[in-house]
Amino acid sequence: QVQLVESGGGLGQAGGSLRLSCAASGRTFSTYAMGWFRQAPGKQREFVAAIDWTGSNTYYTESVKGRFTISRDNAKNTGYLQMNSLKPEDTAVYYCAADQSPLSMRYSGEYDYWGQGTQVTVSS
Repeated sequence: QVQLVESGGGLGQAGGSLRLSCAASGRTFSTYAMGWFRQAPGKQREFVAAIDWTGSNTYYTESVKGRFTISRDNAKNTGYLQMNSLKPEDTAVYYCAADQSPLSMRYSGEYDYWGQGTQVTVSS
């Protein structure tokens, strides 16, 4: 089992920045790929970014490329999502997820472990 706890959400302004953290406990987080997903009101959960267990390979949805950066610190069992140049359309509940070997880093169904989510609201 892996337990995930997100933090760092809140209210941000358009053009501003927020950093989300995902603290993992339980089995060795360093062997798990990690993803960030988000769900806006009335919409389906969507992929945002993912990183493999080594931290060498990262993946982003097109709408956040160049603005968001995913990273991880395996020594701290923590993953991060740095969000810059925020837009009102980034408003959503953000979830981190982990899986040891997802066949597709972009597909939520491949992840076995999920955090409870953290709200991000971006004002214009």
